Amino acid sequence: MHEAIVAQNIVDTAVAQAPKKGGKVTRVVISCGQINALNDEAIKFGFEMASAGTICQGAKLKIKHIPLKAVCKNCHKKFDFDLYNPKCSKCGKSDFSLGDDAPLLLEEIEFEEQQ
Repeated sequence: MHEAIVAQNIVDTAVAQAPKKGGKVTRVVISCGQINALNDEAIKFGFEMASAGTICQGAKLKIKHIPLKAVCKNCHKKFDFDLYNPKCSKCGKSDFSLGDDAPLLLEEIEFEEQQ
């Protein structure tokens, strides 16, 4: 369950940024690709557990799933690859090349504004 480790790393990073930003963390945004995707429920649970008693406690965790890109070898259309319907969205062929999967990124840490 690598989600627990990811969640702990998110909290550690936010806590490390606190002296620069000040205040409590209100929202965290992460993104990941389709192949190495996170389980949303597991990462949210892990984040809730890891953030307990820290400046991240109660913060909202937003997860953006970035679609895997593909290029059809028949008609050359670029399209978002669908794991459950692996064919070109234009010509319907199943002969395509896959692009690189999006990495796991911590995109944003939002702190409450200081008065």
